[in-house]
Amino acid sequence: MNALTGISLDPVADFEAVTEFPFMVNALWAGTIVAVLAGAVGWFMVLRRQTFAGHTLSVIAFPGAAAAALAGLPLAVGYFGACALGALGLAAVSRPGAAGSGQADESAAIGTLQALALGLGFLFVNLYGGQLASLESLLFGTFLGITSGQVQTLLWVAVAALLALAAIGRPLLFASVDGEVARAAGVPTRLLGAAFLLLLGLAVAATAEITGALLVFALLVTPAATAQQLTARPGLGIALSVALALLVTWVGLTIAYFSPYPVGFWVTSLSFGLYLAVRLGVGVGRRWGPRAGPAAAIGAEA
Repeated sequence: MNALTGISLDPVADFEAVTEFPFMVNALWAGTIVAVLAGAVGWFMVLRRQTFAGHTLSVIAFPGAAAAALAGLPLAVGYFGACALGALGLAAVSRPGAAGSGQADESAAIGTLQALALGLGFLFVNLYGGQLASLESLLFGTFLGITSGQVQTLLWVAVAALLALAAIGRPLLFASVDGEVARAAGVPTRLLGAAFLLLLGLAVAATAEITGALLVFALLVTPAATAQQLTARPGLGIALSVALALLVTWVGLTIAYFSPYPVGFWVTSLSFGLYLAVRLGVGVGRRWGPRAGPAAAIGAEA
């Protein structure tokens, strides 16, 4: 069994085929690491309604990777460096609890930063020589070139980010659900917000290496949004978000191996399909009673 003969109905044979080559083993390991990180961080991103900031960071990843290619550096240097700087920039313009004109000003600043990032990305591509050979992989992802060294780098970044998220998770959850009360209770909401944006930047950079800069949301947003449709409990929601991200990553990588289409397409399509199915199912199920939101669940657990 190999990619040329197509997927079979024998899962054991398909698994042996997928793990026959080192590049696929590396891709599966990298995808697993990224899915766990994206599922956990993405759940907080959706809860905090910072998907626009996450999208901006994914756009910023593009010029970072293009600049790294132009300078002859590993793409990971560009991804992580640009996303870290972008996260600090977003933290500088963010206004916790902003409403009305303040929220509009913040959105405008984030949108302006996003436009600048896109412009710089295409400038770096042009300076590279008119057409960057790996432009498609920068935008839409690839799993053919993942090395064991990249897997190790992703692992260390993910472990550090998840430990940091665990350390700030409880006050971050409090600040995400009710920022005004959290500030009144002495929680450093602005510092927490900046720390979370930095963790989000690391998650975006790691995810972009698998899905590409434009398809980051396939793992960061959709599994988390799906999980929050299924449960309002934070612990269970994060676990479900991670599980769904792992599922679409493993299945997407497997199908991509047996097909001529890119992994980003399959991961994105599977994520959307799951979200749509759950959203429709929840919509039908709501006739049995209203679903409590995360705030209510947190209050009940308290």
